[in-house]
Amino acid sequence: MPQLVFLHGPGAGACADAFYYQLKRFPGSVAPTLPGHLLGASCQTVERYTEWVRGWLWAQGYTHDLLLVGYTLGACIALQYGLDYPDEVKGLVLMTVAMRSKQRSQEVLGMRLRAAQNPEAYEEWWAFQQRAMTFVDVELKAHLMERHRQVGPISQYNDLVTIDQFDVRDRIQTLQPKLILIRGVDDPGQPPEYESEIHKAVPGARYIKLENAGHFPMAERPNDVNGIIEKFMKSLPS
Repeated sequence: MPQLVFLHGPGAGACADAFYYQLKRFPGSVAPTLPGHLLGASCQTVERYTEWVRGWLWAQGYTHDLLLVGYTLGACIALQYGLDYPDEVKGLVLMTVAMRSKQRSQEVLGMRLRAAQNPEAYEEWWAFQQRAMTFVDVELKAHLMERHRQVGPISQYNDLVTIDQFDVRDRIQTLQPKLILIRGVDDPGQPPEYESEIHKAVPGARYIKLENAGHFPMAERPNDVNGIIEKFMKSLPS
């Protein structure tokens, strides 16, 4: 069976806790907390995050037969990993991801910078995070919001800048690992449907849309996402 690896993003707590339901459902799976999220310094590019993740996995003996599952930043890292090291990756499950810059407005980025300097702006940022997790269970939402408080808005700002530099359009058609894309269709932020671009560019890719889910399908519709992962694992060649 493939080795399940869960890769988090700057949202939903900005640490591996966002995969609570998946870690509980799949014994033996791993979910590293990326540098700059509670501890250490953020990486400046998706490529550097990818090398950090690969080093972390190799240090524990996870060198092949990987099934990488990620959202936002974690999805970018997983996609980069699959492109750079196809012999090590069997499959990818990506959520809330684009293969190019999301061309985010300066206001979206500026909100994080202001939140680090001004108490009123911090409250605005905090309310934004609350809305983003509308579909997350109350108890898990409270826990992830506490993680947001610990990580802070600057870490999130740094990651959004990193995501906006990510662009693999020139390589996407060479992707070898099998791919599933998941989108929460009721995302409060109403982002463009970037996932459809990847779906069209990668032969054989599956694209699944989930209602009553937004930015973090794995935390919002855990039973459905876990079922998708489980079926995908069984379909991958041994």
